[in-house]
Amino acid sequence: MNTSNKGIQCPLCSKSFPAETIEAHAGACTGAEIENDSRKRRENTPLHPLFSPKRTRHEEGNSDGRSDDKSLTLLTSPSTSQHGKLRDNGNSQPEATQTLSSSTAPLAERVRPSTLEEFIGQDHVMRLNSLIRNILEAKEIPSMIIWGPPGCGKTTLARIAGKSGKQTRNTMFVPLSATNSNTEELKSVIQRAKNGQAMMKKKTIVFLDEIHHFNKKQQDILLPAIENGTITLIGATTENPSFSLNSALLSRCQVIPLQKLGVDSIETILVRALESIGVGVIKDGKNKYSAGERINMEEKAVSFLANMCDGDARTALNKLELAVQSARATYEENGSTRHVITVEHIKDALQRSHVLYDRTGDEHYQCISALIKSVRGSDANAALYWMTRMLQGGEDPLFIARRMIAFASEDIGIADTQALVQATSTYQSCQFLGKPVCEVVLAQCVIYMCRAPKSKVVESAWLRAKNHVMNHVGPLPAVPLHLRNASTRLMKDLGYGKGYVHDSRVKQQFLPPELKDLDFFK
Repeated sequence: MNTSNKGIQCPLCSKSFPAETIEAHAGACTGAEIENDSRKRRENTPLHPLFSPKRTRHEEGNSDGRSDDKSLTLLTSPSTSQHGKLRDNGNSQPEATQTLSSSTAPLAERVRPSTLEEFIGQDHVMRLNSLIRNILEAKEIPSMIIWGPPGCGKTTLARIAGKSGKQTRNTMFVPLSATNSNTEELKSVIQRAKNGQAMMKKKTIVFLDEIHHFNKKQQDILLPAIENGTITLIGATTENPSFSLNSALLSRCQVIPLQKLGVDSIETILVRALESIGVGVIKDGKNKYSAGERINMEEKAVSFLANMCDGDARTALNKLELAVQSARATYEENGSTRHVITVEHIKDALQRSHVLYDRTGDEHYQCISALIKSVRGSDANAALYWMTRMLQGGEDPLFIARRMIAFASEDIGIADTQALVQATSTYQSCQFLGKPVCEVVLAQCVIYMCRAPKSKVVESAWLRAKNHVMNHVGPLPAVPLHLRNASTRLMKDLGYGKGYVHDSRVKQQFLPPELKDLDFFK
């Protein structure tokens, strides 16, 4: 390490600093000061009046914090009760309340879990004694790609994994986003990781959010660093890694698929968020208000929101925050002191049910696959459901109409020759009418395909013929002379077309002699 008159050189970024500041810089350079700076900024931010009630439960209730209203109970959950506990940090307020009340970030960010115990949902990969959970608890973080729909906990799980690695005190955690990072920044992070590994024996965990936005060249930059252990990569993506990421990168990472959160998990998250911002949840309809709470929310409104957000916790929390803000504005305008958020308020916040659909992503292919399989299985009810879900999600009706044309030949064929006519007419109608009028025409076509008899004779015979030609070994058989076109006198003299009779009632040989026993319809 260089200790010249200019100062001491940092082993990570190679910059020189005075001896009295090098220690502070080293902490910041390794990422240890990032969270402290963020916390200081939050603590210096003025409190928003919505999240700083004038009166607390302790001030309006009994000395032990209980309300005088014995008949009212708040809806809580085991996970919720854990977050309000005091932590040994030298402060009398719960840590969660301090962070949440002093930040202007969206509610979804403020209530983001920071430990595995607080993480909700995804039991298929995060249950006790599961492989992934045991690895995270052991603080031995492998390179991984976390794949799942929006709002399912990808970023949260990645940050928990990074924090778990940092607890070993020899690990740096570098969060990046592929939406605003470039190649030079990525190379710089890898170089710092090499310096940290060589000089200070430190490991580096790089969290790359939305990794599917990186192109092939940018993904290739990561390969050597992952291969030789310079960095541990944690990537998060909403796109199918099989299509959006290089196979070489996938072979070096463990893919962790996450699913949409269940309704129960969303309810638990919502209740925890409500408790953190001082909003009561009414469980007993006869008692409309909880003591000390200016804003309350009906239990059925919580359930309604959980059911309408399509397993997306971020959407649920954003709509909840919007409803709470609207409630505060309403009761202040009317001069009232308390307000109850009902199902109608949640409907206003949602405007419409949240339909998860990506016309270029996995959901597009999954829904069209479900539609085709439903039509093939003659289930008109299910087919209408999948078709409607696609259309409501913004799918182009012409795409569905084209698939119905293909289906009419592949799965119905000669069993009902009008099916192809119906599908082609539907495509033309969708072109003429456009949305939303064409949707009923498309529904008619889908129902017709469901109820039509099915036959794979045409497709099966064609595939056998194609397979026979493609796999033929040796010279292809010559076309028999009597089947050749005699377009000139010379060809007629050579025997082209001789022996062919223009009469379908006469049995003739139309295959080369060596293929006379060939039958694609057996």
